[in-house]
Amino acid sequence: MRVLLSTYGSRGNVEPLVGLAARLRGLGAQVRVCAPPDEDFAQRPAEVGVPLVPVGPSARALTRAALPPASLPRRAAELIAGQLDTVTEAAQDCDVLVATGALPAAAGALSVAEKLGIRSVSVTFQQLTLPAAHRRPLARPGLPLPPEVTDHEVLWELDARNADALFGEALNTNRASIGLPPVEHVRDCVIGNRPWLATDPVLDPWRKSPDRDVVRTGAWVLPDGRPLPADLVAFLEAGAPPVYVGFGSMPLHAAADIGRVAVEPVRARGRRAVVARGWAGLSPVDHRDDCFVVGEVNQQALFGRVAAVVHHGGAGTTTAAAPAGAPQVVVPQPADQPYWVGRVAESAIGAAHESSTPTFASLSAALGTALAPETPVRAAALAGRVRTDGASVAARLLLDAAG
Repeated sequence: MRVLLSTYGSRGNVEPLVGLAARLRGLGAQVRVCAPPDEDFAQRPAEVGVPLVPVGPSARALTRAALPPASLPRRAAELIAGQLDTVTEAAQDCDVLVATGALPAAAGALSVAEKLGIRSVSVTFQQLTLPAAHRRPLARPGLPLPPEVTDHEVLWELDARNADALFGEALNTNRASIGLPPVEHVRDCVIGNRPWLATDPVLDPWRKSPDRDVVRTGAWVLPDGRPLPADLVAFLEAGAPPVYVGFGSMPLHAAADIGRVAVEPVRARGRRAVVARGWAGLSPVDHRDDCFVVGEVNQQALFGRVAAVVHHGGAGTTTAAAPAGAPQVVVPQPADQPYWVGRVAESAIGAAHESSTPTFASLSAALGTALAPETPVRAAALAGRVRTDGASVAARLLLDAAG
């Protein structure tokens, strides 16, 4: 069986595909991954023997550029065109295509599968893109939802129209170029009737919907056997467990001197800090020896050795911290991250920071909650219930369907 895994987005979109790729290879499938050309993303597929086919512009460069919402239709057209060119070639001999990531990119990849006549699966790593009667949709860039409207069904209909306004012309123009008919609604075309939801059922419970058959696999996690760097191990062993601070693929444009703002409250509570550079480019705040800066690192190993994890609320980091039993402080940035803040708070395994821009006082208060004696106990209890077989479940589903 030959499988193409296609995405466009941040580390949180790419890493789960690597987990699935490893499981598929273990079952004898041939796998390749289409993902942004960023160096950050090339190493992990190579470690499991899976070729990476670069597609589109640098995701990091686009994220850091903070382009205005008005540019989205143009960028979507370019992104879809790139998908049609690259994914079409990569998928030529494949039996199934798995698509996820940014909506226009997923729409482009699924259009390729349609053109080639191969089976496709649409996957999301957070449930907020799936219409549900019990919650509002996320607002799309530049198109806020009217706060006075409380009918969720009306809001989801508006969301479909907003997605079409941003991406409909770009998608249908590109589909016409390869001889495909137009789609009526971009969002619903991508979701389909049987989307896969690859999140942990304990951390992220799903309410069944009569309108859509959602396949739950569990989160796709690749066991990480990489050793921690020797100098990091020495730092960890030189004192009490430190607090990890990292904001992943978020550039944090609005937060000035975010490294110092994040580290000083940690110090004020008598803790050391491990600071991850990430796409925000965090750097040493001074020359004191109570702060250690890391780049690419095995989070699974590190999170099991820290007192708390301060992060941006991405699905990947939230899911990595949960099975490690590490209390979390979530400083939410855009998109699905406020949702993960809510899940951490509702599960009582950490603290929800109220805004996207931390201050000394606000972060210190959140750390107080995360470092309170009862929080690690609850985090450890939830860690024991988190599933670790999501990628295996998904791989078997793909192979069984092909058989």
